[in-house]
Amino acid sequence: MPSSASVLTFDTDFDPQTGRPVTIMPGLQRITAPNASAFTFTGTNSFLVGDTALAVIDPGPNHDDHLAALLEVIDERPVEAIILTHTHKDHSALVPRLAAATGAPVWFGGQHRLSRPKGLFEINPIAGSCDWGSVPDRRLVDGDVLHFGAIVLEVITTPGHCANHLAFGVCDTPYLLSGDHVMGWNSTLVAVPDGSMADYFASLDKLLDREWSHYLPAHGGPIADAPAYVRHLRAHRAHRNTQILDALSAGALTVDDLRRHIYPHLPAANLVAAGMTLKAHLEYLEELNQVRSRPALGGRRYSRLT
Repeated sequence: MPSSASVLTFDTDFDPQTGRPVTIMPGLQRITAPNASAFTFTGTNSFLVGDTALAVIDPGPNHDDHLAALLEVIDERPVEAIILTHTHKDHSALVPRLAAATGAPVWFGGQHRLSRPKGLFEINPIAGSCDWGSVPDRRLVDGDVLHFGAIVLEVITTPGHCANHLAFGVCDTPYLLSGDHVMGWNSTLVAVPDGSMADYFASLDKLLDREWSHYLPAHGGPIADAPAYVRHLRAHRAHRNTQILDALSAGALTVDDLRRHIYPHLPAANLVAAGMTLKAHLEYLEELNQVRSRPALGGRRYSRLT
């Protein structure tokens, strides 16, 4: 019988119309930055919220053309806040220049931090992608309500991809700005210790309890029937846990063993991301007392607990 995870399909058919404003509804526009890559898909989606006064969510990379595109759409309207879903540089690097151009304060979920302390000799594999120096003018917390003209946003803390990740529900609409937490083109990278798979699962469950049905991610196109997609995404992650446990039972000992067992035909360009994902799952399973790890020459060794 096929696994329930098999119904998860990714949508890569998305025209970003890079650099041009795309109206989603009155008071909500998207402009996609020209920073397409294996990790950002077609680029970072910046969102402009409001009408006569604005908020800019996720200004994106430090790119001259993207700054010019944002400022052209902003025109002479005041920017009341620059808001971040989280502090990875593909979302935040343009903040200093946009803040200087608009005079707007910067709001997000607190300075970048790890999801847990690093272990002895442990490194954060994505440390170079993290914006460690940014400090918010206002730290947003769960349940904050933000008004930008007729548009009202509710702040929803969604850690997992990283510790300070936020989503924003557009009140009285079906739309939720999901950042990198839920994307339709691919599953989200969770790399320990920057992120946490336990937090990621909990944040998926949190969104399933909320009313928004149509997600607007920070990369890729919109997700219709988002609750169904989130359930399939959660099942996909749970299925990966099962695959890891089965592989350990079959004799796998290392992350490389698991990668060969679970991703036998993975392109070389994706091997590093796959390894980071497997480590996050292993840490989660260890927290559940289903896996044990021990240090060994060249990396940790893993075994299944029964």
